[in-house]
Amino acid sequence: MPAHPLLAAEAGRGPGTMPMHGRTFIDTNVLVYAFDSSEPTKQQTAIHALAQTGDRSVLSTQVLSEFYVVATRKLAEPLAPHIAADVIAQLSRLPVVDTDTALVRSAIDISVHSQVSYWDGLIVAAAAASGCDRILTEDLASGATINGVEIMDPFAA
Repeated sequence: MPAHPLLAAEAGRGPGTMPMHGRTFIDTNVLVYAFDSSEPTKQQTAIHALAQTGDRSVLSTQVLSEFYVVATRKLAEPLAPHIAADVIAQLSRLPVVDTDTALVRSAIDISVHSQVSYWDGLIVAAAAASGCDRILTEDLASGATINGVEIMDPFAA
């Protein structure tokens, strides 16, 4: 199986290139779109964004878990479980933030203070805990900063 775009060599800088200087936390939706052939425009955008972040990408156990469920059950053309497991094994070579009780408490605080869902709060907490400068996601307000982490929607026009 070929390497996932996150693990491949960084893509060339071209039009639409997002500035990527520090570590970038990748949310589940970006990973899922990279494998969703029913959304070709979003698929190409996701692959390009992932290639740009390269080895500066950070994930969490939450993201890996969500990816497996969505990729094997909710895509128009679901991945076979063993393929999704192989992708997760490859992605696990990147830094992965474990969900522990301290992260859960931080997610609750972020959820309450920033008025985001608990699950989005957990993404922000993991990004902040791992020293990420930004989160790539379509689930939060692009351009906002939460707990010192900038939100970037790679699919925004």
